[in-house]
Amino acid sequence: MSSELKKNYIVQPGGKLQGYIRVPGDKSISHRSIMLGSLAEGTTEVTGFLEGDDALATLASFRAMGVKIDGPKDGKVSVHGVGMHGLKVAEDDVYLGNSGTSIRLLSGLLSGQDFETTLTGDKSLSGRPMRRVTDPLAQMGAVIDSNEGKPPLTIKAGNALKGITYTLPMASAQVKSCLLLAGLYAEGKTTVTQPAPTRDHTERMLSGMGYEVDVQGDTVSVEGGGKLTATKIDVPADISSATFFMVGAAISEGSDITLTHVGINPTRIGVINILRLMGANISLSNEKVTGGEPVADIRIIYAPLKGINIPEDQVPLAIDEFPALFVAAACADGQTVLTGAEELRVKESDRIQAMADGLQILGIDAKSTADGIIINGGVIGSGEVESHDDHRIAMSFAMAGLQAGGTIQINDCANVATSFPNFVGLAKEAGLEIDEVDE
Repeated sequence: MSSELKKNYIVQPGGKLQGYIRVPGDKSISHRSIMLGSLAEGTTEVTGFLEGDDALATLASFRAMGVKIDGPKDGKVSVHGVGMHGLKVAEDDVYLGNSGTSIRLLSGLLSGQDFETTLTGDKSLSGRPMRRVTDPLAQMGAVIDSNEGKPPLTIKAGNALKGITYTLPMASAQVKSCLLLAGLYAEGKTTVTQPAPTRDHTERMLSGMGYEVDVQGDTVSVEGGGKLTATKIDVPADISSATFFMVGAAISEGSDITLTHVGINPTRIGVINILRLMGANISLSNEKVTGGEPVADIRIIYAPLKGINIPEDQVPLAIDEFPALFVAAACADGQTVLTGAEELRVKESDRIQAMADGLQILGIDAKSTADGIIINGGVIGSGEVESHDDHRIAMSFAMAGLQAGGTIQINDCANVATSFPNFVGLAKEAGLEIDEVDE
């Protein structure tokens, strides 16, 4: 359990980012390759798999439920699918570490099984809200016990699911995917309508494995009772991980970095759109589609940034990238205002408050609001900030060191391994003065 090891980052001021680097594979697609590959008929060959704690927790959970999985080795995984009804009861509770994606998607998938499963997680995951998935699953006929709406979740066996028509109260790919996975096992049609576009990796992968998915604007439907056929999945580099380097280059004079083979799924490119609105010099090349997912090389050359009002239609397209974008805002000329981002308060940490607190410690005028933040660009100083065991907070403050006036210490960074193994090594290679120290 990574969160039990205490690791801090020490970042020295200055530097610039240069060169060509490939960040680890996309976390969302890595999770889904294991889940859907396990339910498919045949062997799914995965390349570019993210060997981070979150995706490995998903892999371990399916091994525990009787799926033979070879790897991961150098990003390669072979998933020997057991078919839609081939999963077996795990011998023990299924531990999912820090992974909100794992627990929410598995809640839907396991609601259709004929055995009981208890899903647990680390301290951070055990504090995260689950009613957003358990309530609509209950409408479908699932029976799930929780700790006052939080993990652990015990998903009872053998409840016949019925398809429902459900409108998401918030734009959430995790909730949408959870209900679609339950819908594979439901009688009739399951239809989910979202208030704004969210990442569509589940729909793309289902289609790629031969399962019919009906997409009409912001409404997605599946019929229960189909089957999945194994396929090859090439996982692109994760745009969320690339974001830290995009922001780092955007704020540090003399930077010129190219991030290769990055996924540019249209439901994920809010960070590119927002940085461009702020004046960042970003160009795409080598654009192609691999395994149904668009990818490109992303080049960022330093250019001065200006504060903006972030368009609310971009918020769901950049929901995981905002901690890093807040650092960009802190280095921009003028004021940046974010609204419509309540979802950020229920991630691995309250990301709005955690970033506002840290930026204030570093001398930036940052004020949290109910659904966002107001940041007045200024001069980043030095100081000791808390990541609250949140990998994205930790990596965002690390990049702030490029523009800092002194040393920044970031506490509780062990969970960076959940999404970005070897972040420190790659950041050093690119030009960030960072060290990891055990406490």
